[in-house]
Amino acid sequence: MSALSLAVRDSSTMLRRNLLHVRRYPSLTLNVLLTPIMMLLLFVYIFGGVMSAGIGGGTADRSAYIAYLVPGILMMTIGGTTIGTAVSVSMDMAEGVIARFRTMPIHRGSVLIGHVAGSVLQCVMSVVLVGAVAVAIGFRSTDATALEWLAAFALLTLFALALTWIAVGMGLVSPNAEAASNNALPLIFLPLISSTFVPIDAMPGWFQPIAEYQPFTPAIETLRGLLLGTEIGHNGWLAVAWCLALTVLGYLWSKSVFNRDPK
Repeated sequence: MSALSLAVRDSSTMLRRNLLHVRRYPSLTLNVLLTPIMMLLLFVYIFGGVMSAGIGGGTADRSAYIAYLVPGILMMTIGGTTIGTAVSVSMDMAEGVIARFRTMPIHRGSVLIGHVAGSVLQCVMSVVLVGAVAVAIGFRSTDATALEWLAAFALLTLFALALTWIAVGMGLVSPNAEAASNNALPLIFLPLISSTFVPIDAMPGWFQPIAEYQPFTPAIETLRGLLLGTEIGHNGWLAVAWCLALTVLGYLWSKSVFNRDPK
């Protein structure tokens, strides 16, 4: 068997293993999925009128605010889902599963690839479910072309891949599942201080650079542009650059920690 065939076979096996874990322990996935759904419902039905009036210059339009909010919530969904990846990898490390895999005659990278592929699939499924809830409460994207929908899906997948590799690195360096969950909190916190809920221009001047110069804001603004027809500007290439940089950083970090001799 060639090296490529071995890598594909072992990675597929590890992917099936991780998907079985999701099926056997659905509570973790359910918890991270409920957070963006609750945030969506909270900001639409509790704060939606006030928030839309503030953004719209005094005119309350809940449907317009739903359209503004949903792209940010979808990105938040990805951040929350990858926390489960960090916890899963940390549990494998703490329980000695990864140490055991290191001694087996399998492709070395298949362990991490299985976690990454499984997490990206979970992210996609979570985004679809949250998107379905958004459509059910009134979100519409009537002006987006098929090519723009395809680009939006590609952006979401690329963003999920980038955050997953970062989450894998966090899981590998965490001593236990609780630490992994805490270390991955920025993946939930950063969307809260981005343009998810209000435009950056509406934020205090000293806070605007914090919201602008981070990976979530350009990705959210690009997704808004693709789905709603708003101006994308420089956010498109910034979003792709952030995704590629985080993917490379997370991959190199995870590979370095994984190949490190256990103490």
